[in-house]
Amino acid sequence: MMTEEMMKRMPHMMSQAGHVMSKPVTTGAMMAGAGFAAGKGLLGGALLRNPLTLLAVGAAGGIAAGFLLFKYQKEIVDGLSKATGMGKDFALHQKENLNDLMAEAEDKLAGNPQPASETPAA
Repeated sequence: MMTEEMMKRMPHMMSQAGHVMSKPVTTGAMMAGAGFAAGKGLLGGALLRNPLTLLAVGAAGGIAAGFLLFKYQKEIVDGLSKATGMGKDFALHQKENLNDLMAEAEDKLAGNPQPASETPAA
């Protein structure tokens, strides 16, 4: 039974729970838990303990994955090459930024002050 004090604190507790649920990690954990519970309820524990059933499920999954890889081969290659290009571009950009920072640090150590920023005085 809920006491009056518990009833008074209920809105505050629910708002905190809503705030926690807005985080992606918590949402992912809840989804994983629900998926595990649903899978266990649908498939049952005994079905996946049988080695032949596991082999059949693994083979079916492999065939499905192979078919999808074959069907969408061009899209996968295009996506991977684009991601690789983006990674190379990011690395070159970071290297350029690091070189700029190193040049500024060397100038400060040598005693050459940097020119003032071009913001007008108010």
